[in-house]
Amino acid sequence: SSSPAPRNIPLLPGSPRRLSPQAGARGGQGPKHGQQCLRMPSPRAPGLQSSSSRDPGQPCGGESARSISVINNYLDANEPVPSEARLSRMHFHDNQRKVDYVLAYHYRKRGAHLAQGSLGHSLAVISNGEMGKEPHAGGPGDIELGPLDALEEERKEQREEFEHNLMEAGLELEKDLENKSQGSIFVRIHAPWQVLAREAEFLKIKVPTKKMYEIKAGGSIAKKFSVVLQKLSSPLQPRVPEHSNNKMKNLSYPFSREKMYLYNVQEKDTFFDNATRSRIVHEILKRTACTRANNTMGINSLIANNVYEAAYPLHDGEYDSPEDGMNDRKLLYQEWARYGVFYKFQPIDLIRKYFGEKIGLYFAWLGLYTSFLIPSSVIGVIVFLYGCATIEEDIPSREMCNQQNAFTMCPLCDKSCDYWNLSSACGTARASHLFDNPATVFFSIFMALWATMFLENWKRLQMRLGYFWDLTGIEEEEEHSRPEYETRVREKMLKESNKSAVQKLDTNTTECDDEDDEDKLTWKDRFPGYLMNFASILFMIALTFSIVFGVIVYRITTAAALSLNKATRSNVRVTVTATAVIINLVVILILDEIYGAVAKWLTKIEVPKTEQTFEERLILKAFLLKFVNAYSPIFYVAFFKGRFVGRPGSYVYVFDGYRMEECAPGGCLMELCIQLSIIMLGKQLIQNNIFEIGVPYLKKLFRKLKDETEAGETDSAHSKHPEQWDLDYSLEPYTGLTPEYMEMIIQFGFVTLFVASFPLAPVFALLNNVIEVRLDAKKFVTELRRPDAVRTKDIGIWFDILSGIGKFSVISNAFVIAITSDFIPRLVYQYSYSHNGTLHGFVNHTLSFFNVSQLKEGTQPENSQFDQEVQFCRFKDYREPPWAPNPYEFSKQYWFVLSARLAFVIIFQNLVMFLSVLVDWMIPDIPTDISDQIKKEKSLLVDFFLKEEHEKLKLMDEPVLRSPAGGDRSRSRAASSAPSGQSQPGSVMSSGSQHTNV
Repeated sequence: SSSPAPRNIPLLPGSPRRLSPQAGARGGQGPKHGQQCLRMPSPRAPGLQSSSSRDPGQPCGGESARSISVINNYLDANEPVPSEARLSRMHFHDNQRKVDYVLAYHYRKRGAHLAQGSLGHSLAVISNGEMGKEPHAGGPGDIELGPLDALEEERKEQREEFEHNLMEAGLELEKDLENKSQGSIFVRIHAPWQVLAREAEFLKIKVPTKKMYEIKAGGSIAKKFSVVLQKLSSPLQPRVPEHSNNKMKNLSYPFSREKMYLYNVQEKDTFFDNATRSRIVHEILKRTACTRANNTMGINSLIANNVYEAAYPLHDGEYDSPEDGMNDRKLLYQEWARYGVFYKFQPIDLIRKYFGEKIGLYFAWLGLYTSFLIPSSVIGVIVFLYGCATIEEDIPSREMCNQQNAFTMCPLCDKSCDYWNLSSACGTARASHLFDNPATVFFSIFMALWATMFLENWKRLQMRLGYFWDLTGIEEEEEHSRPEYETRVREKMLKESNKSAVQKLDTNTTECDDEDDEDKLTWKDRFPGYLMNFASILFMIALTFSIVFGVIVYRITTAAALSLNKATRSNVRVTVTATAVIINLVVILILDEIYGAVAKWLTKIEVPKTEQTFEERLILKAFLLKFVNAYSPIFYVAFFKGRFVGRPGSYVYVFDGYRMEECAPGGCLMELCIQLSIIMLGKQLIQNNIFEIGVPYLKKLFRKLKDETEAGETDSAHSKHPEQWDLDYSLEPYTGLTPEYMEMIIQFGFVTLFVASFPLAPVFALLNNVIEVRLDAKKFVTELRRPDAVRTKDIGIWFDILSGIGKFSVISNAFVIAITSDFIPRLVYQYSYSHNGTLHGFVNHTLSFFNVSQLKEGTQPENSQFDQEVQFCRFKDYREPPWAPNPYEFSKQYWFVLSARLAFVIIFQNLVMFLSVLVDWMIPDIPTDISDQIKKEKSLLVDFFLKEEHEKLKLMDEPVLRSPAGGDRSRSRAASSAPSGQSQPGSVMSSGSQHTNV
């Protein structure tokens, strides 16, 4: 069992956050009562003694000359532990204390080289955990190790002090000896029950009480429906214990040592699960100070200063080992993190239990989003099939394809381009009807309402999960300052104060929290950072626009070059569009990575105080840059291409001889569809396959090769049976959920912003997400170190971004339908200009006349091989004919169509916004059954408290009523002593097995 923790613990809740410099002086003392210094016996040459060797019974650290004694267990790594002695790789070497957290660092020794073959035969342990080298028989004396370099020595002292402070806080540590010239050392940390209980009370961690109650379904119809639904979906349910019974729920209450009788504490070692234990240890690590490291606060500062290399909780064993028993990690791998179970629901409760609430909420959100894509995909396919079915009935495309109409079009470029027949663009016109038809308008309205319903359902699911995961009413955890912020504040204080003031500050570090005026950065300190942010973001956006413009120039010049050659003239438009989109895709992928790094750098310059502030600012910058990067070429095609062309005889030129590019005869919607589909699919495929699978694999391979090159001194027995902390150390560190969310948010934009031009976007998003869920799951279970469990009530700033995209999508779709598509011109023609109420004559109506004799000198087609002599050519625009009083001015039809477009935008936007608000109002944020359960749970908790207090008082009064026997006195004391942690048999019998129907 765990040894008792020290009684005098300085780092209690509410105590000063920084230790005074005297902490280092206390380090020379030995450990307090109850802390042991265990050592594996090491064979020595007979008859030899060393000043560094010590009697095993002597308290560790007692007479150490210069070092801080911090380690409970000293282990000689070269003495193999018998296999029968090591029952679990998750425990200390005593097989009793569980490893809750691991600190890793790399050490390097300089000096005398140890002789080959002598390693491990003459080892001794000195008080600071170093290995001393003893002389061989007949040797001249002690072989001294060479001095460590100054930086390494400083880091070593900082580690010793930090580990000593951790023990002062009640944690128990174990680590191996530094018995090689260099290598990695793992400090294993165990939190005994006293520390867990103290910190759980301090952090207000909710734990289940002995009271259980049944969760009733709504009405009888709802209950029957849920039963039927459960039976139908049973093959899709993962086979995990959490999904077997969700009708019963424990009443939860924040942990309190004063009210131990409320909880069913059967086994202290298993009362808190592994994720909670590691979270408690991480909280202690974050607030433990190190005076030698300039009063830095917490493990994050030490990692930033390379004192430690990594800090992580352990996984629950291996996921694919047949020898180990079943654990949560293996269960998650079998039922969740494999592509073979893609059709099953996610075990969200088990994910939350293993990884914490923050990651649990991400996968719950991703699952809901993916399931919501199913109805939108079905409707999108129906819209696409409607376009396919009505393609033969589309009158405008039939008129364009009819060669008898013989619309002679004006040349597409100067000199080298000839006149051409509109019927040659028949294929483009027919294809554009697949996406430019009346059904896409209704699909746009549907998708705007779909986005609103998705967000409303997510709010409801979030509340439901919050209820079942006991997140209701949790307080915001105290945020510790970031290492960079502390360094910046220290630099500022050094500048503003003289040396005597600095010394005074160093001796009064406990008063740091009261020095609000000095110990913070003002807007003046941050102004250079803000200025740099503003200028850099403007530069990045300008860079994106310039690249888009560069691609436009490429399209114009390539189209002109290909038009010169007769062989390539027929496929100019297809070739230019395809190559330009691929260039755009490659540029987007490259800039995505650059912008991610730039956003991080810019956020560091701002020096945010807490990690949460840092994360929010980073997300906003990265989203802004990546949004502009991903959508700017699409926005150009949708809203700007073909708007600034001019007209025959008065074209707009980019450079000398190069005209601005025009839309295809069928409109720009088809090209928008091609652009959107290639960028969306390419981004998903390349980012998923190369960046999310290939790059981590290469990193893992590189780390493996690096470990093999440095593993010259490791013994073969250890490499064959590595410990769990070794296996986890070789995994990739967890870097947060920002990349995962960002990828899905950008995809959400593709699905909603331009869905009018690409109804199949939800289908491709759905196919991607089915793989993405399992890909992310596999990454978290098999490739990443276990993240720290973080409690949070919602997905934070991501919800606001989603809501903003949903609202913006209404405006963008309104403009796509009104401006990019031909929906409004067709509607205007059909109801205002058509003689018979049909679209017959629509193509002729949209084409204007131009007198070819008025073409500028040098722009006429050279060597025209057109069949007949051309007097008038046609171009797509609403302009007056050459014979009108004001030739080539905008016609009345142009202004009529323009006003109709703007009217449609206003009506569409207001209608959809109104419907969205209506949907929002009709769907309550908190499900009715959950709000009822929360109210009833509160009343149940009060009743349970009163009952337990009554039972406790009864047990206390019994010895008074009876004769005061020793046994009764002891039971009375047991009932009233809260911190003892023992549950009373009477209370367990009275209410431990009772259930209540709610």
